[in-house]
Amino acid sequence: MNDTDHAILAFELEHWQYQGNKERVIQERFGFSPNRYYQRLNRLLDEPEALKQQPALVKRLLDRRDERATRRRAPRES
Repeated sequence: MNDTDHAILAFELEHWQYQGNKERVIQERFGFSPNRYYQRLNRLLDEPEALKQQPALVKRLLDRRDERATRRRAPRES
């Protein structure tokens, strides 16, 4: 993990009440789009070193990712 990876994990520990604010800060702090940020975060969640560094955070984010995937796969009611 590099310094940016560590910064992403630290950033995810911050409390964000409004998603729009977070997206603006992502662009300002990291210099890339929110889409790119979340792609990088998702890859980071699969890194054993990230789990070792921030186990509670990584597990919480993995659970959230799994919940979203389950909802996407669920049949939609008409």
